[in-house]
Amino acid sequence: MYLPDTLTVATGSQWFAGTDDYIYITLVGTEGCSERTLLDKPLYNDFERGAVDSYDVTVGENLGEMELVKIEKQKYWVHDDWYCKYITVKTPSGDYVEFPCFHWLVDDKEVVLRDGKALLPKDDKTRLVKQHRHKELESRRKTYRWREWQPGIPMSIDANTHKELPRDIQFDSEKGVDFILNYSKAIENLCVNQFMHMFQSSWNDFADFERIFVRIKNTISEYVMQHWKEDFMFGYQYLNGCNPVMIQKCTKLPEKFPVTHDMVADCLEREMTLEEEIEAGNIYIADYELMEDISPNSTDPCTLQYLAAPICLLYNNSQSKILPLAIQLGQTPGKENPIFLPSDDQYDWMLAKIWVRSSDFHIHQTVTHLLRTHLVSEVFGVAMFRQLPAVHPAYKLLLPHIRFTIAINTKAREQLICEFGIFDKANGTGGGGHVEMIQKAMRSLTFRSLCFPDAIKARGVDSPEDLPYYYYRDDGNRVWDVTKSFVWDVVCIYYDSDDTVQKDEEIQAFVKDVSSFGMQDLDCCGFPKSLKTREELTEYLTVIIFTASAHHAAVNFGQYDWCSWIPNSPPTMRKPPPKQKGVVDVKFIIQSLPDRGRSCWHLGAVWALSQFQENELFLGMYPDEHFIEKPVKEAMELFRKRLAEVSSVIKVRNEGKKLPYYYFSPDRIPNSVAV
Repeated sequence: MYLPDTLTVATGSQWFAGTDDYIYITLVGTEGCSERTLLDKPLYNDFERGAVDSYDVTVGENLGEMELVKIEKQKYWVHDDWYCKYITVKTPSGDYVEFPCFHWLVDDKEVVLRDGKALLPKDDKTRLVKQHRHKELESRRKTYRWREWQPGIPMSIDANTHKELPRDIQFDSEKGVDFILNYSKAIENLCVNQFMHMFQSSWNDFADFERIFVRIKNTISEYVMQHWKEDFMFGYQYLNGCNPVMIQKCTKLPEKFPVTHDMVADCLEREMTLEEEIEAGNIYIADYELMEDISPNSTDPCTLQYLAAPICLLYNNSQSKILPLAIQLGQTPGKENPIFLPSDDQYDWMLAKIWVRSSDFHIHQTVTHLLRTHLVSEVFGVAMFRQLPAVHPAYKLLLPHIRFTIAINTKAREQLICEFGIFDKANGTGGGGHVEMIQKAMRSLTFRSLCFPDAIKARGVDSPEDLPYYYYRDDGNRVWDVTKSFVWDVVCIYYDSDDTVQKDEEIQAFVKDVSSFGMQDLDCCGFPKSLKTREELTEYLTVIIFTASAHHAAVNFGQYDWCSWIPNSPPTMRKPPPKQKGVVDVKFIIQSLPDRGRSCWHLGAVWALSQFQENELFLGMYPDEHFIEKPVKEAMELFRKRLAEVSSVIKVRNEGKKLPYYYFSPDRIPNSVAV
């Protein structure tokens, strides 16, 4: 019980600017509440950036057990937003009670805080805290509203611009995520702005592309530039490149891809027929069927742009290298859709591989990256704010992994992927094709496909013995297992049984909101509408954390490495796919590749997208202490230890490699989708 006396209130506002406004505080206990007390006079301006300020609050009556702290900011001259990290109350008996805040105080709105202990709905005993819990969610649902940005794709937050977002989820500085500014800076820093005035003119030859490559000091990208024409480099990228999710075991040749043994016999090494190689599990396939009938970019009437939907057969040879066996540039076999082979003329084969790489780039950017990390993470984020109060352990667990995601996506819809946005400048799927791709890709976006081990197994690439050197799979499984173990530890702290999960109406409402609203109740998606066990809850939360952190890192931060050499990942093609063999020369290929201006925009984009944010928080780093319980802090420490072990294993493996793979290294995995 708190006796009438003086309580010391400490306010932490690290990292953010102070305020000149009036700050009032009210302490609420089970037996009553204190007077509304002014903490700061504007003249003294105590609330400075990085300050921890202490104030005495005199309480004239018994408050009982402390339950809530109310903070109120009122304008002095002009409104000055203030970010409060926490309130610590020292009682007359010398005890400390932490009230995490982590909110911006904006305008004259009141913020009501509970102490830092994570509690499920069943744990709230008094009418006051139950009422506060209900009011918090009621207010959040009015603030965080669903909206359909485009039909048939995951729902997003109801905001047209970054400035319209709730202050708590905006970037600290909007300038830092201005795509137009960042891309322009990238183009300038890479010294390629000199080519921008020649926007629609072709390069002269492959060596000419090096003129926009001179400033790159990057081991992988330089290696790609030197070896991109070689079949081993083409095949290697299916395992450890920027989009290592397309390769799958071929158990039977599809009728639409009539490759025969005679076509590829010279490339087979085991004295087996093609059918026997398939039976032995040595043949893989990458099918870009999603690209069929997607509208190419037509926003520039002076430059025709083209897309293709190729199929590529791959061979795991006796040295365990993945090599291309055959390529068909369309989905319908026929005389005008020949099957290109390694034995063809060098320029026929080169152009066929370039077309596959271009299609791979489009699938990567729009489906693997945008849809399956950015948009999906936003769905989880919006639903979290709508259905989980700040006191809920799942909210505390997920919040660091939602940080700035809604903001970056809103900024992208505002500048990047909108009509007439930056995406239209250089990408062959600009002008609406990217939206069509997402709509088609929704048919294969299932909840199970977001579970990393399930996705690997579904493609038949889960065996290290059959397919060694697949570092994306091996490292991804390590990070998945460590993350899932951490989530399980946290879940078991708060849920003592499966029945507790089933009776948690907030977590059930969260899951249902994701499925019924965020994913628009699409049956094909298979997102659960409820959770019945602790294991199911653990897997669900692991999917959210892994998608936003590890998987985004794996498919985002390699863009500069693998896509900066334009012929290896052309963002658009200016001539249609060849309909016959023997008509292609090097001049035709150069004229097919992006022109100077589009090449520069592309280079600036992949550079900007591959940069970490300032003050980046990596996986396992939780400087904002939303949890105060010792068991959770111990679980976090164990999580960090296990992540460090994974980083160490990856570092040792990479030593001496010309093509190191580090995209799943935990020390390079940001906590959230924020770029």
